[in-house]
Amino acid sequence: MARKVIIDCDPGIDDAVALMIALYDPRLEVVAVTSTAGNVSAEKASRNLQALIEHLDPPRRPRIGIGSGPVMAPPVDTSHLNGHEGLGNVNLAVSSLHQKHIAEKIICDEIRAAPDQVTILALGPLTNIARVLQRDPMIATQIGQLVIRGGSVSCVGDVTPAAEFNCYFDPQAAKEVFLSKTTKTLIPLEIAQRVRFSIDLLEELPRQESKAGKLLHELLPYAFRSYRQELGIEGIYLKDVIALVALLQPELFSTTAKAGNVETSGEITNGVTVFDRRISRDWKLNMDVATSVEVSAAKDCVIRGMMSAIRAS
Repeated sequence: MARKVIIDCDPGIDDAVALMIALYDPRLEVVAVTSTAGNVSAEKASRNLQALIEHLDPPRRPRIGIGSGPVMAPPVDTSHLNGHEGLGNVNLAVSSLHQKHIAEKIICDEIRAAPDQVTILALGPLTNIARVLQRDPMIATQIGQLVIRGGSVSCVGDVTPAAEFNCYFDPQAAKEVFLSKTTKTLIPLEIAQRVRFSIDLLEELPRQESKAGKLLHELLPYAFRSYRQELGIEGIYLKDVIALVALLQPELFSTTAKAGNVETSGEITNGVTVFDRRISRDWKLNMDVATSVEVSAAKDCVIRGMMSAIRAS
């Protein structure tokens, strides 16, 4: 039986690739996809999400939920890596939604319809997940699992010297989710970045005129160019896709139970994920945190997922 999944994301190139793989993986039933601000504004995120679903046209279309993003979003911009619209300047057609559904309502509906059976894969800032918990505090214990791509155990950031982007973008939401009674696994920045793809990846993917194949051969070259030009890196990270791998093949990761929280007021530490590492720990253990990944096997899983999506679309 396929595993029910809700994907909450802020598309973004790596979000788009993760979504593409998940929609065509027979092990998953993507019951809903929801957008949030992060890589792009809330408006662009909702447009990108809808455009991706319409372009890929998966066999079973998930429900779409629209998030409004945090009230006070920080002035961060990832257009240098993702393009002005978030999807490598690929102009995907999109129709106008006559009725837009609120992200947190969609998530609550799906969890209530199948208590303990739905996994949430959170690939962007945790704004929508925090609002779900605010909307119905009892729902935390009904979420089967929450897989979060975010944070950093070593306090090495990618948007500030110490903060990872998703937790920095909405630290209050991240704090609320970290401290919630959900069953959660965190895929931190340093683990997601251990898996780097070289440009040889493009040669491994067939140039089929399928929906997924065409999109991959537009998104990935843009990512390789922007990483080289903007970051000086010969290769790319697909951090959100690695979080999907953790959901699909958790045996490829080692995890440790940790007690985590998020700084929400520090002048230079806002959004930093903090873990109680004292010998006599006061904080309660509240999540499993990935501490290692089998890099080669994770790469193989990603490539197989891309190939499956190319063939199935």
